[in-house]
Amino acid sequence: MGQGIAELIASKGFETTVIEQSDELAKSAYQHIEMSLDKKLAKWGITPAEKKLTLSRIKVTSDFSALKDADLVIESVYEDLNTKIEVFKRCDELCRPDVIIASNTSTLSLTEIAASTNRTDKVIGLHFVHPVPKIPLVEVVRGLKTSQTTVETVLKLLSDLDIKGIEVYESPGFVTTRLIILLINEALYTLMEGVATAEDIDRAMKIGYQFQAGPLEMADHFGLDSVLAAMERLYREFGDTKYRPAPLLKKMVRAGHLGVKTGEGFYRYNEDGERVDRKEEQSL
Repeated sequence: MGQGIAELIASKGFETTVIEQSDELAKSAYQHIEMSLDKKLAKWGITPAEKKLTLSRIKVTSDFSALKDADLVIESVYEDLNTKIEVFKRCDELCRPDVIIASNTSTLSLTEIAASTNRTDKVIGLHFVHPVPKIPLVEVVRGLKTSQTTVETVLKLLSDLDIKGIEVYESPGFVTTRLIILLINEALYTLMEGVATAEDIDRAMKIGYQFQAGPLEMADHFGLDSVLAAMERLYREFGDTKYRPAPLLKKMVRAGHLGVKTGEGFYRYNEDGERVDRKEEQSL
């Protein structure tokens, strides 16, 4: 997600810095962004000049001191509350007092994250939708103390990025995650019960309801471990059995079949994240 956000922002003319945990990960992030641009170039989606300009605006580093020069920070680390709080504390210490710090969290409490800083009015949620460069939608999430000025500032930025900002108030899963997780989970139960194959479940939703990708395809791209974590978090927050993860999801995660990131989920993928075969049924 972070790489996609960086690519999107840089492609719209903004200088962008990606901060990773190590120099190796920073180098890998840059390479993945370049690969993404190469795919667009191969499909005539961008020109060589546009690719070159986008990459020229992207810097990668493992040095957190780069935050001192930031005008806006968008956090996109693993969906773990303690990890995000540690990142926000560090950002709060290094960034100028007027800088807005946004989180790409999809299920965690923005108010709780903001409470770890000394700028609760300048903390906001910007929940991008995967794949970021292709989906022109961001949920703009207000925490308990997020100011109207902060909201208006990020909405102006999103407009400059040609992205529609949807204002939502803090609630587990917000809108997009809360709804899509239920669809994915029901698709899992449908597959588990033998009602239809993974391929036909996805085909039914794409053809019948004009989805760009079926629910099981989406789960593979999100990462089945991420889907499971989101479901378990919503289940804990709401206490409603409709959020209880399907047993098949847990089984696949335990087997290490996490989707695109591991090369196998409901379908198989190559190193570029492209489908390489058709997997009619799950036999796990």
